[in-house]
Amino acid sequence: MIASGEAGPGQRLPTERDLAARLGVSRGSMREAIRSLTTLGVLEARHGAGVYVTALRPSDLLETFSVLAEVSRDDTLLEVLQVRRMIEPAATALAAARASDADLRRIGELLDRIDGDPVSAADTVSADLGFHQAIVASTGNATLAAVNEGLSSRTFNARVWAGHREAGFTGELREDHRRIHEALLARDPDAARAAATVHVMRVERWLAAELAGRGRASGD
Repeated sequence: MIASGEAGPGQRLPTERDLAARLGVSRGSMREAIRSLTTLGVLEARHGAGVYVTALRPSDLLETFSVLAEVSRDDTLLEVLQVRRMIEPAATALAAARASDADLRRIGELLDRIDGDPVSAADTVSADLGFHQAIVASTGNATLAAVNEGLSSRTFNARVWAGHREAGFTGELREDHRRIHEALLARDPDAARAAATVHVMRVERWLAAELAGRGRASGD
């Protein structure tokens, strides 16, 4: 019904009993289907008002995808970074062409927080995540922004900064961000793509080296 457009965004569904009768299934099966679609962000149960179709925004439908990077471990995280290397440079290039002046100001403010003296390491992590999310959001592509958010992890980002801080390499991370920002300000998609590629590859190589070192330490 939703896929065909019969039940559109914001519309209230028939009762569970009516749906079960119409589709020829038990009420228990219908209840489970509604629960599953609610978890997936397709439906929304409103207390005392019934079940409604959500706005069906990409952020609604991809909300469960957002845990991918957060709960992934080691080798899977490396795969996530490889996917980011495919998507993020292209998104950054698109942002260089599409970002508004207001978008660029917001991205610049987040860069200042990354470059400044943070109150805590958590502030740097938060600003870094916000920086990349603001860039992708400035493309105007809500689906791309939702996918990008699913490939981002606050926990992993904190781990990246901690690892680079321990090795004395946070300057390289900050320089990556400055180069991305400069390319955006110059409205240069090719430079933006290149700067974003270098940044993601730096993190990817850091994680690969960390995993290799852990394997040698354990004798694997």
